Amino acid sequence: MSLLNIAADAAPTLISAPINGLEQFMSNPGAWLCWLIPIAGALLMPVIAKGGHKVRDYAAVAIAFGAVIAAASLLPGLWASNPTNDVQVATWITFPNGAPLTLGVLIDPLSILIANVVAFISFLIVVYSVGYMHGDEHLTRYWFFFLFFIGNMLLLVLSDNLIQMMIGWEGVGLCSYGLIGYYYRDPKERWLGGPPPTKMFPPSHAGMKAFIVTGIGDVLLLGAIFIIYNYAGTLNFVELINTAPQWMAAISVVPGLLSLTAILFLGGPIGKSAQFPLHEWLPEAMAGPTAVSALIHAATMVKAGVYLVARMAPAFYIGTFAQHLAEAQTYFVAIAVIGAFTAFLAASQAIVALELKKVLAYSTVSQIGFMMLGLGVAGLGEGNLLPGLTSGIFHLVSHALFKAALFLGAGSVIHAVETIYMDKMGGLGKQMPFTKILMLLATLSLAGIPPFSGFWSKDAIFVASLNAGLTLTNVLYVVAVVTALMTLVYSARYIYMVFYGEKSHFINELEAEGHHVHESPPIMWGPVAVLVAVMLGISALGLVGYFVPSLSPEVYIEGQMARVIEGLHVPEIFASTGATFTEPAVASATKLTAVASSGVIILVGGIIAYLLYMVRKYNAWKIVSGSSILRPIHSFLWNRWYINELYYAVGVDGLLALCRGINSTFEAKLLGINDSAPAGFTGLWNQVKKLQTGYLSINVLYLAGLLLFLLFLVLVRGV
Repeated sequence: MSLLNIAADAAPTLISAPINGLEQFMSNPGAWLCWLIPIAGALLMPVIAKGGHKVRDYAAVAIAFGAVIAAASLLPGLWASNPTNDVQVATWITFPNGAPLTLGVLIDPLSILIANVVAFISFLIVVYSVGYMHGDEHLTRYWFFFLFFIGNMLLLVLSDNLIQMMIGWEGVGLCSYGLIGYYYRDPKERWLGGPPPTKMFPPSHAGMKAFIVTGIGDVLLLGAIFIIYNYAGTLNFVELINTAPQWMAAISVVPGLLSLTAILFLGGPIGKSAQFPLHEWLPEAMAGPTAVSALIHAATMVKAGVYLVARMAPAFYIGTFAQHLAEAQTYFVAIAVIGAFTAFLAASQAIVALELKKVLAYSTVSQIGFMMLGLGVAGLGEGNLLPGLTSGIFHLVSHALFKAALFLGAGSVIHAVETIYMDKMGGLGKQMPFTKILMLLATLSLAGIPPFSGFWSKDAIFVASLNAGLTLTNVLYVVAVVTALMTLVYSARYIYMVFYGEKSHFINELEAEGHHVHESPPIMWGPVAVLVAVMLGISALGLVGYFVPSLSPEVYIEGQMARVIEGLHVPEIFASTGATFTEPAVASATKLTAVASSGVIILVGGIIAYLLYMVRKYNAWKIVSGSSILRPIHSFLWNRWYINELYYAVGVDGLLALCRGINSTFEAKLLGINDSAPAGFTGLWNQVKKLQTGYLSINVLYLAGLLLFLLFLVLVRGV
C-alpha cells in the first residue's frame, strides 16, 4: 500500500490508555521521571522564580539532580537477566494498516548508559551555571530552556519508537535555538567570528542558523520514517529490528529505494551531530553562554545523532549480512565516509582558529566524526558489529567527559580575561592554576595521550576500522590517524596559547586598568574537577584493563553492547533467514597495528608541538606567512574551506537576489501588483480603522448590530 493510500484511508484516532498503564509506569518509574522531572520543572520555572532568585536557582539544581537520581535508578538494568525492556503504558495512536503507536520507553544498556551520561553531565553544567550566569537578568528564561533541553534529550534517548523520539528530537532543536540565541538583542561583545576584517555573526543569527540547518536534516529523517512505516507497519525500535528481514526485503524490491531510505534516515543524525555537509551551524553555536556550549557540544544535542545511528545499526546490519542486500550497507558506507571526512575537515580548521571556544567547537565536530566512523565500520565487515558499536559508544562517553570539562574551563578563562581570542591570552596558568591543571588533563585525553580515556576510545575506533578488512576501511583508518595527529597539534596549540608563555599586551592593559585576572570560584571549577576526576577514573581502569581485561572500560562497554545485540535477538534473526551470525574476532596483529599508529601520532605530533609551542624554537605564523605554499593553505583553512561562504552565496544571498528579481520584474512589471496591491490595502485599512474608537460601549454596539444582522438573515432568508 502506498503512502497516499495510507493517508487517505483514515485519520489516526486517539484511544485511551490500557488498564495496566499505571502498573507499567510504576514498574520502571525512573525511565519516565528522568525526563518528566526536568520538563515539568522547566514549565514551572516562571512560577518558581516568583519566590526569588536563590529559590529559582537552587530549584534548577534540584530539578537537574532529580533527573540524575531517576536515571541512576535504571543502572541495575545493566545487570538484569533480560537486557531489553520495552515498557509501554498506553496506546497513543492507531494508524491504518499498521501496528498501534504506543507511549513507551526502551530500557536497554544503550539507552541506560547514554541517559546517565546526559543526566549526570547536564547536572554538573547546571551547578556551574549558577556561578557563571550569576546576576543575569534573564536567568528565568535561561533555566526554562536549559531544563526543557535536558528533559527532551532524555525523552529522545529513552523513547521506544521513532515518533516519540522525534518529539524529543525537535524539542532539543527548539531549545538549542533559544539557548544559542540567548543574547538575542545582539550586543556587540557577544558577536562571534573575526577578528576584523573576518565577518562576524550576532547571536540571533547563530541561533537561527542552527535551527534551519538542523531542520534540513530533520525533514530528511521524517521522509525516511514515512518510507519505513509504509513497508514495516511499525515505528517501534524493537519491532523494526525484529522484523527487519521482512520490511527491508520489501523496500529492496524497488531498486535504489533502500539506499535512499538509508541516506534520508542519516540526514537527521548528520544535521543534529554537525557532520558534513550540515556541519556549519555548530561553530556559530558558540554565541550562547559557555555553559550552553558545554551542554550542546559535550553530552546532549550533538550526541543525539550518534545515538540514533547506533540504535538502528542492528537493523541495517541484518539487511546487509543476513539478507545480503547490498543497498542496506549504504547506511554504513555513508556514515563511515562522512564521519572520517568530517573529522579531518574540522580538525584542519581547528589548527588555525583563534577563538578558544571555536577551536573546541571544531574539535567536537571532529570527534563526533570519529564516533560516526566507528559506527560506520560496524557494518563494513561481517562480525564487526560489536567492535564498531563498542568503539563509537566508548568514544561518546569519553568525549562527553573531557569535552564538557574543556568547555566549562574555557568559560572560566573567557569570563576572567573578557576576550574570546587566544592570541590575547597567554600566561594565565599562574593566575588560574586550578583551571589550568583541569583543562590540561582534559586536553591530554582529547589529544589521545596514554593512559587517558581518549587514548583508549580512539584506539578502539582504530581497531574497529582495521578489523573490517576492506580497502575502504583501511583508507578511512589512514584518514583517522592523520586526523588524530592534527588533534594532538591543535590541542597543544590552544593549551600553550592560553596558559603558557608571556602575558599578552591585552592582559597587561586589563591589569593596568585595575582588572585583576583571577581563578574562578569553586562553584565553577568544582564541576570541572568532578568531570576530570571521573575521566581519570576511566583512564586508570583503561590502563589496568590493558593487563586485566575484565577491568577495562572498553571490555565492559563491549559486554553491554553484546547484551543490546542479544536483547534484540539479532543472532536468532540471522538464523531465521538461514544465515549465521558471525561472532566478533579481533586479531592481536590488528591491535598492535592500532597501538603502533598511536605511538607514531604521539611521537610526530609531540615533536611538532614541542618545537612550535613548548620551547617555541620556530614561530608558526612566521613560517606560514613567509611561505607561498603555506599561506594560501592557511587562508583556505581559515575560511573554513569556503564551504560556509558557498552556502551563504547560494542559500542566502542567492535566494534573496532571486526574490528581488521576481519582485522587480514579474510582480511589478508583468502583474503590476508591486505598488497597487499594497496601496489598495493600505487605503482600505485607513478607512476601516476609523470605525474602531477603542471605547467598550461602541464595541458592544457593533456586536449587537452583528447579532441583529445574523438574526435577520436567519428569519428573512432562512440561512
